[in-house]
Amino acid sequence: MSSQLTRTRWVICGLLFFATTVNYLDRQVLSILAPQLTKIFDWDELDYGYIVFAFQLSYAVAFLWAGRLIDWLGTRVGYAWFVGLWGIASAAHALASGFIGFVVARTALGLTEAGNFPAAIKTVSEWFPKKERALATGIFNSGAMLGAIIAPLTVPFLYAAFGWRAAFIGLGLLNVIWLVWWLKIYRSPQEKHDLHPDELAYIQGDPPDTPAEKLQWVHLFRYRGVWAFAIGKFLSDPIWWFFLFWLPKFLNQKHGLSLTAMGLPLIVIYCVSAMGSIGGGWLTARLMSAGWGLNAARKSVLLIAALAVVPVVFAAKADSLWLAVALISLATAAHCAWMANLYSLVSDIFPKKAVASVTGIGGTLGSIGGMLIALLAGWILQTNGAYWPMFAIAGAAYIVAWVIIHLLVPKIQPVSIC
Repeated sequence: MSSQLTRTRWVICGLLFFATTVNYLDRQVLSILAPQLTKIFDWDELDYGYIVFAFQLSYAVAFLWAGRLIDWLGTRVGYAWFVGLWGIASAAHALASGFIGFVVARTALGLTEAGNFPAAIKTVSEWFPKKERALATGIFNSGAMLGAIIAPLTVPFLYAAFGWRAAFIGLGLLNVIWLVWWLKIYRSPQEKHDLHPDELAYIQGDPPDTPAEKLQWVHLFRYRGVWAFAIGKFLSDPIWWFFLFWLPKFLNQKHGLSLTAMGLPLIVIYCVSAMGSIGGGWLTARLMSAGWGLNAARKSVLLIAALAVVPVVFAAKADSLWLAVALISLATAAHCAWMANLYSLVSDIFPKKAVASVTGIGGTLGSIGGMLIALLAGWILQTNGAYWPMFAIAGAAYIVAWVIIHLLVPKIQPVSIC
């Protein structure tokens, strides 16, 4: 098929990329402003840890029902609701006047941002055949890195020109642009009348899902694949959250970088991370095109990513800023390659009608891990200011996760849900 006949699904992927960019841009504003807000409101490390914990707690709670709600409402309506609500929650940070206000605002943001990944993964399962899902996931997930890149470029400017409140309001308005675009363009492949029949046939080329009766959400916990995905998220998500919320503080405290000076290191880290996200999905697709089976390709890339995180244990002790940046960049890129394949594992195993629900369950476990890492990081840094224990945990987490995933799912294959 010519590219002209097969590009609609990539336009849909572009919508997911945009939403994920906005998702991470909105949540990154706090971490970029953390050194200044800490001084303005006289927070200590534990105060900041509790604010991060509030986001993680609400994010975890919301994931339990966000995926199920999206499966019920449908992708188009469900995604639109969540994006609109988290835009309001992001802008509402400007109303905060202290610790309690930020806790409330972060709680609202966590409750609403939890809808992004269940909706995006469900969209990928509807619009892409299995051999392209890791690549599509890697592409849209790289939007997280673009958001993290845009944040250090725009937030310091908005802060210097208009104050910290303007940063939350201005970036929160991006959700409106996405909503207009999404509601205008998005339909499921079967409902999109301008979709070429050849592309529809290509998208639906995998064997159809096994018919089943009404999905019982609680029954999902019977399946080892749910636990493999959820435990993988529980062990790996906290590492990403730690980098996302504490990296600016690490660069400020360890290497003395100011708000404006930390922009370049953060941009480098998240640019490399974006390459890892796309590369992890591309490598799986390339291996499968070369004749590898799904199980071998998916797990091999997961293992490569897990091993690539290990050197980050040396980042905390590195005296050179750019050596630390290089080690952290490798780790975050490997994390993104890991996530491109871990998310795809859900649609490898489960039918489309269960994808958002399973993604939500895993997201809850991942957020619980994020809650624990926020409290642990706050306590360790408040006690002795040492970052090395956190980097040591990061280096080991993915190897442990890979072993557990392999033990729970020795062979990746579809299951029927009843």
